[in-house]
Amino acid sequence: MNIAIFCPNWVGDLVMATPTLRAVRQKFPLSNITAILRPYLAEVLAGTNLVDNTLAYDPYGKSPDHRGRAFYRSLRRQPWELAILLPNSFRSAWWSRLSGARRRIGFNRNGRGWLLTDAVAPHAKGVPTPAIDEYLRLAEILGCTNLNREMELATTADDERRLRRFWQKQRSRGVLAKHVVCLNSGGAFGAAKHWPVESFALLARRLAGECDKQVLVLCGPAEREQARQIVEQAQHPQVVSLADEHPSLGLTKAAVRNSELLITTDSGPRHFAAPFQVPVVTLFGPTHIAWSETYYERGLHLQLDLECGPCQQRVCPLGHHRCMRELSPDWVFRAAVSMLERFPSGSRAA
Repeated sequence: MNIAIFCPNWVGDLVMATPTLRAVRQKFPLSNITAILRPYLAEVLAGTNLVDNTLAYDPYGKSPDHRGRAFYRSLRRQPWELAILLPNSFRSAWWSRLSGARRRIGFNRNGRGWLLTDAVAPHAKGVPTPAIDEYLRLAEILGCTNLNREMELATTADDERRLRRFWQKQRSRGVLAKHVVCLNSGGAFGAAKHWPVESFALLARRLAGECDKQVLVLCGPAEREQARQIVEQAQHPQVVSLADEHPSLGLTKAAVRNSELLITTDSGPRHFAAPFQVPVVTLFGPTHIAWSETYYERGLHLQLDLECGPCQQRVCPLGHHRCMRELSPDWVFRAAVSMLERFPSGSRAA
C-alpha cells in the first residue's frame, strides 16, 4: 500500500508528529510511506526509518518543481491508497483529493470536510490542545496501536562529522567539546517569542564562568547576527556559536544530542531535546504552553503570569513585550543549574 502523509509546516510540529509517523509505520510495516513536506524539513526526519520517501512541496518556494503542475505530476506518479493530513489547511485537503487517494483522513476544519473521506471532528476552536495528542488521534482512528508520546529523531554520520569539525576548530581557543550547554534564541513564529540578546549573553557568561560549561549558541540563517551578538556581549572564551557554519537542521540536531542541557525559546529546535533525552528549559512568552505540551519529564517551562498573556500574537500588541523582557536571566540561570543537578551528564535512558 502507498501512504501519503501531509506533514506540518513547522520544525517543532513535525517533531511532535513523529509518534504518529511511528504508529503508522508499525500499523502498516510493508507499506511505502511518503512524507509530503517543505523541502528543508526533510533534514528533521533524516536518519530515521519513519518514512520511506519524501516529496517536497512549497507553494511559496523558489523551485517550480515544488508547486503547481510539476508538484501535481510528482504527486500523481503513485497510486495512493491512503492520505493522512496532519495540517489543518484547506490546501492540504485539496491536494489529497487531487492525489487520487482512496481514503483521506484529517480534521474537519476550514471548510474542507467534503474533500475528506474521514473527516474527524476537531476540538472546540481556541481551546488549547497539545498538537502531539491531536496527531495521535488520527493514528488511533486508523486503528494504530501502541500509541505513545515519545518523539523520535536521529542524526546522520554527516551531521556528527560536521559537529566534530566545528569543535576541532575551537580547540585553538581552549574550548573543548565537553560539558556543553546549548542556547537557542530563534523563533520563526515572530519577534514576540524572542528573549533579549543581552539576557542570553548574561546567562551564557554565568554558565561559562560559574558552572564551567562550554556554551554553544545555535542559530538558523535568520539568527546568525543575533548569535554573534550573544557571543560578543558574553565576553567569555567558553561561549561560541554556529554563526559561521553553514546552517543546517542536521547540525543543530547533532549539537543538541551531544549537549548536557538546552535552553531555548519556544521554537522548533526546542523539540530536538526530548528525542535525545537531553534536559531542556523552555522560555515561554506569548504562546500558550498547552498548544505544544509534550509531557517530557526532563523539560522545564518558564513563563511569567501576566494579565495580557499568553496572547498568541507574533508581535506584542501592546508594544512592551513584558512577557519576555521581564523574564530575568537570574531565574533562567537558577532553572538551568537545577536541571543540571537533577539530570547530570550520563543519566540519559539507554
